[in-house]
Amino acid sequence: MTIQANFSGSYLPFEVTLLLDIVSADSVNDISPTQKEALIQSGQRHYSDMLTLEKPPSATHEALYNQALMAGKQRMANDVTNLAFSLHQLFHACVSASQPLILVSLVRAGLPIGVLLQKALSDASASYELASQHYGVSIIRDRGLDPVALQYILQQHPLSPIVFVDGWTGKGAIYGELQRSLAQITDKRQQAQLFHQGDGVIPLVTLADPAGVAWLSASEDDWLMPASLLNSTVSGLISRTLYREPSDGLHQAVYYDQLQPWDHSGDFIQTIDALRQQMPSPTPLTGKLLPTFATQSVIDDLAARFAIRNRNRIKPTIAEATRAILRRDPECVLVNEMADGQDTALLRHLCEEKNIQVIADASIAPYQAVTIIKNRSQ
Repeated sequence: MTIQANFSGSYLPFEVTLLLDIVSADSVNDISPTQKEALIQSGQRHYSDMLTLEKPPSATHEALYNQALMAGKQRMANDVTNLAFSLHQLFHACVSASQPLILVSLVRAGLPIGVLLQKALSDASASYELASQHYGVSIIRDRGLDPVALQYILQQHPLSPIVFVDGWTGKGAIYGELQRSLAQITDKRQQAQLFHQGDGVIPLVTLADPAGVAWLSASEDDWLMPASLLNSTVSGLISRTLYREPSDGLHQAVYYDQLQPWDHSGDFIQTIDALRQQMPSPTPLTGKLLPTFATQSVIDDLAARFAIRNRNRIKPTIAEATRAILRRDPECVLVNEMADGQDTALLRHLCEEKNIQVIADASIAPYQAVTIIKNRSQ
């Protein structure tokens, strides 16, 4: 099978190679969130078989994104710097130009973080410069990491260590998918590339890890990352990915070229990267070899309280809670009583706009917000 590995979405070609099969929006059924919810929960369709096509964000949505960017850009730059420095410390002795560290961003939430890390590691003036190459690969709940894309990377870089990059962790579901997908690799050499931190240690790198499952993370806080407030227009104009059987090729995605007038992907990277270059001495981060599943009890309590059997209906973290309002059919939104009003501004605006109940609830800590999806299984 031939893979055309030269597509980068609206990012620059040296920033990322997206291992996706790009399909037109016209070829995808545009299904409303309510319809989609009923099909998913009744078991008739999997969420990765369909899309609700994106529309341009409203002026208010854009304004709230810009507000979040102003509030969070310094922290984001600092976190990226610390991650880049830590990756350099861990890998500088075993990588080279011919054997670079491979960053594999999980599409979509991992893409902006992966691009920022690639730019940081490519900075010849930084103390943490490191030979690296960056790919974007689809991962889908219940169906795993795209095996065709992973095998392509392993074959192209047979001696390189690989780390996986995501934006944040919620319940730890994507960690579980990554764990199951990598467990299927039986080639000893490829196992060494993937489990370089020890037997069974999943090399997942995130900006925030409230769930306590990432190997390396800048923090365990649930905070308002600016990139989490937009969808494709801060992720290279790439849609959520669609599943395709490995025998048929790569997972698919739509490239929303019609949204170019609203695309912040490049500007976002430039804004954070410019601040990253001004950061003082970075702080090394300590990786954890075993996941702690720090918020499992919170999820258990919510499942019992709302009589939820399918935990996919629970969307924790301010990022996932906000995205669920945009893409799914919410029953209500829980907001930590101690949450920063600025952090929840977009979420509250969307709830008001869509007439969704907001409930103050301090018991969801350390999460700032959780969206509960309506039961549409009947």
